[in-house]
Formats: sequence, C-alpha cells, structure tokens
Amino acid sequence: MSAPKVHQVLATLGYGDAIGHEVLGIQRALRNAGFESDIFVQTADHRLEDLTREYPDLIEASDPANILIHHFSLASRASRVAYAVPDRMILVYHNITPPEFFLGVHEQLAAECFTGRRELAIYRNRVDLALGDSEFNRRELEALGFNPTAVLPVVPGFAHLDGERNDMITRDLDDEWTNILFVGRIIPNKRIEDVIRYFHAYQRAFNSRSRLILVGSYLGYEKYLATLQQLVARLGTTNVIFTGHVSNAELAAYYDVADLFLCASAHEGFCVPIIEAFHERLPVVAYAASAVPATMDGAGVLYTTTEPLEVAALVDAVLSNDALYDAVVGKQLEAVTRLRAKDFDKTLLGFVDQVLKSPRRPAPPVAWDFWDQLKLSEELFELQQYRPAIFQGLPDAPGSTAGIVREKKD
Repeated sequence: MSAPKVHQVLATLGYGDAIGHEVLGIQRALRNAGFESDIFVQTADHRLEDLTREYPDLIEASDPANILIHHFSLASRASRVAYAVPDRMILVYHNITPPEFFLGVHEQLAAECFTGRRELAIYRNRVDLALGDSEFNRRELEALGFNPTAVLPVVPGFAHLDGERNDMITRDLDDEWTNILFVGRIIPNKRIEDVIRYFHAYQRAFNSRSRLILVGSYLGYEKYLATLQQLVARLGTTNVIFTGHVSNAELAAYYDVADLFLCASAHEGFCVPIIEAFHERLPVVAYAASAVPATMDGAGVLYTTTEPLEVAALVDAVLSNDALYDAVVGKQLEAVTRLRAKDFDKTLLGFVDQVLKSPRRPAPPVAWDFWDQLKLSEELFELQQYRPAIFQGLPDAPGSTAGIVREKKD
C-alpha cells in the first residue's frame, strides 16, 4: 500500500498575499516530512503557475487514502470538485467578508461572498478537521457547527521587507513631516473613510505638517476609491496619498518613512500588515474589531471609539511622547517574537497525523449526475471566456420583450 499523499486545493494562488505564503509554506513542510504534495488551483498568478496544477487534475489524483487540505475563502468551481472527491479533508478557513460591506460598491463580490458563506456551511459533515487561521476564524467555524476545530496559526515571513528600499519614496517622503500609514486593499471593510476622518482631525487639531499614505490596490473598487477621493475634497484634507498596488521595495520604503500605522478596519480574519508594522518598529493604533485584538496579542494600541477627535488625540499621544512611543514598539516586538516562536511545521504535521488516525467519515453525498454537470459547466465557462459573442445569438427568455419593435400609436 502506497503512503498517503497530502495535496492542497484553492480557488486562487496569489503572489505575495497571506494565503499564498501559507499555501507554499504548507507544501514545503509536507514535502520536508516526506509527503507527496501538489497544489491544485482554479487560477494562479503567472509568477506561480509553474508551482501548481489545474484543479480538474485533482479528480485523477484523488484517493480515499489521501488528505486534501482545502483552503476556503470564496465559493468556486475548485471547491465543488474538492467536496466531491473521496479524499479525507482538512478545511482551512481564511474568512469571508460579510457581503453587506460590498453592497453598492462591488455587486459581484457581494454575491460571491454571500454564496461563499452559504456554501461553507455545506462542508460541516464533509471535513475531518476544520482549521481557522486565527482564533476569530475558528470560532466562526464552531458557530457554524464544524467539529472538531482548531487553529493553524499564521506565521508571517518578512523576507519581502528585507531587500532594497525604493530610493525615490525615501527621497520624497523621509523628511520632517509626520507620515501616517495604512497598508491593505482599498476596500469597504477596511473603513478607509474612517482612517481619512481620523487623519483629518489629527491634521487640523494637532499637526498640520502631516501626511496620510494609503498603500494598497484599489483594482475593481474604483467606485469606492472615487467616494474616498470625494471625501478628501469635501473635508479639505491635504497630503493624502493613494499609492495603488506597490512592489516589495516600495512597500518596505513606505514602512521606513512612516511614523505610525493607523487601522480602522471593521472586519479582518487576521490582518498581516499589522504584524508587518510590528516587525518594522512602527507603533500601531487600531480599531478593536473582529480578529484585530487577537492579532495584536496585547501589544499596540486599541481603540473602540469612532469619534475622529478622540482617535486623533490617541495618535498624537503616541507620537508626541517618546517614552510611550518606545514602550509601544517594545511590546509589539515581544508579540512578534511570540508569534515567530510558534512551530508551524510541527502544528501542521500534528493535524495531518490526527486526521490519518481518526475514523473515516461517510463518503460525501454527491448527485448521481454531478460529474456530467461539472463537465457541462466547464464547457459553458470556456465558451463564456473565449467566445462570448455566441451568447448574443441566444433566444430571448420566455415572456421577454427584448428586441420587439412596437408600433407607435397616434
């Protein structure tokens, strides 16, 4: 009997993001332990494609003796295949942002988040072990009825911040001004509008020689970006910089020139940039919501108010008191040390061993024509992607008045 294999499956493998780092770290740990381990994806960044296999290949690679680590963050075609194959399953939940954050801003993503949260519940009786990548995410799984649950901790690496810095950013922004920084995608759950309001209050009441630097991609969220720019104009706030997507060299430079990291996010599953700011010796002032307090692990400065002047006063208190500033940074470095001391590989392999030794769950209920329907859906998707014009020739839906020319009445 051959040794069991431990594969991973996920919708998208991104370059440089938290999930991508974790997936590659898991594969490295599994291969070092002697397991055969591949990564099956629906899509991947072009820089990582050679490290992956297409998710339909999972059908042939699956085996009841294997373990499939399924990274769940949104509903996808890959996740449905993962549900149907006979492998044992460890589900790693990376959190799904509540869809209401995206209503009126990104309707497609709102629908995907709604569908994803609904689909997640289906896996309750499918998985052998459900893992959250934070205690906040584990509790969410537990509330949905998953059992057993545990935490596979996020242990961020910082190699991407250890290279050369972008000299132009350092030259332009490393001066006598105070730089307030936020790092993260420009999306509604991050509450960038609150960051702007808090900075506006700080700039007006405490320090006119200050900048707000918002580092993160807004691709797909241009409507939200426009509302933020309108807010800046309406308030009359000056020196607000939206950088868009940045390289590692640029990101490292922005951390270097910053004086404080300000976060107002209303929903996070972990929030890796907070830990990056800790590592970069940048004091963090963050809103105490969702996973943020647990991520900060007793370090940094948490606030619960949404009153701009109160948050601005907190920011000023940290920046204007050298002893307090150093104390906050010191506690943050202790939190990073505790986090990096966690043995990720040992924890992961312990979970794999736990599942291999546990009794098998019943085979997942799968419709008799599931694989035929899957094949048809794949063919339809390819047509939508590569021959969209053919859909213009489809007949109108029954009862539709599209295309009908009505006679005008005098």
